[in-house]
Amino acid sequence: MRILVISDIHANLTALEAVLADAGDIDAVWCLGDLVGYGPDPNQCIERVAQLPQLTCLIGNHDAAALGKINLEAFNREARQSIRWLISNLSADSKAFLQALPEKVCLDEVTLSHGSPRNPVWEYVLDTCTATANFAHFDTLYCFVGHTHLPALCVSNNGTKPNNLILIRSDADITLTPRTIINPGSVGQPRDHNPRAAYALFYPAEKIWQPRRVNYDISAVQERIFQAGLPRRHAVRLSQGW
Repeated sequence: MRILVISDIHANLTALEAVLADAGDIDAVWCLGDLVGYGPDPNQCIERVAQLPQLTCLIGNHDAAALGKINLEAFNREARQSIRWLISNLSADSKAFLQALPEKVCLDEVTLSHGSPRNPVWEYVLDTCTATANFAHFDTLYCFVGHTHLPALCVSNNGTKPNNLILIRSDADITLTPRTIINPGSVGQPRDHNPRAAYALFYPAEKIWQPRRVNYDISAVQERIFQAGLPRRHAVRLSQGW
């Protein structure tokens, strides 16, 4: 079985289409949330994701904010501006799709959440301390998270030594060992200073995680952001991956 794992599309249809083309034939898709926010193509991205095979999709914090489930004051000024635009531009069908999304899902050996298993919508697993604390909040062998926009992993050492959170810098296959928290990075707004769209392929029988990056037409997305009147910073940062 070949599973596409994606997260943090952030209304970037061009990046999403590049990922889908690069991934090739897949048996299922696990989307870890934040389909919308920041980018110019929220309805198109939701429609595209909804059509993917054997889809399991979670709600992210920007998705929740678009539905009025999170106070906008929790976001910075530019993110608030983007979310207000999003609320005005989301279709009824898009809102209905987001409204039906769960916060956390367990699928056999894997727990899926957007932020963390402890706080699925909002918590960032950005450091070793946070990652270590979250091992107590899932019972499966693995936990796949998004939200940070950083491809990273942390393997539990059962207290024998520090559980280091490590950024994934290469495209080399990773054989997952129990218990691991791992993040595929962001499709639509990478923040590891690599502007290429990030995603992963997961082979559950072999326990193989295959991190992938793919180029896409960043300038086209930036132009649509400018045309929509969204914050300039959300366009500029795409070129540098921050």
